[in-house]
Amino acid sequence: MASTTTFIDIAATPEQVWQLIGGFNSLPDWLPYIPSSTLSEGGQVRHLANPAGQAIVERLEAYDNAARRYSYSIIAAPFPAKDYRSTLQVDAITGSEHARVTWSGEFTPVGVSEEEVISLFHGIYAAGLEALQQSLRK
Repeated sequence: MASTTTFIDIAATPEQVWQLIGGFNSLPDWLPYIPSSTLSEGGQVRHLANPAGQAIVERLEAYDNAARRYSYSIIAAPFPAKDYRSTLQVDAITGSEHARVTWSGEFTPVGVSEEEVISLFHGIYAAGLEALQQSLRK
């Protein structure tokens, strides 16, 4: 199984960051790659669309509001991977009013090398966290 993790330090409190990203249906609020999200199954499954109109379906696997963290799996997506599980987490940076946001994932490559799928998801996470930082500057 392959994995990748990236993080960004943001000049906002953990509470401010979590308020923006903590909802399982909030990706369109800060991630330009996902222009729409619809929940089903009592809020446990989100149906996303990317700019090309491709469907991505994800299931909420764990949610901890107090720890400002949730994990999800991919049910269906146009990605060369299976057994995907990811976690998005917001932590306080000790001694400051800033937050560290970490996005990590584990997955098994399908039809591509481990390096290719790691590069794909690492790029998605890094670009997503940069977009988050930009959203919080507005």
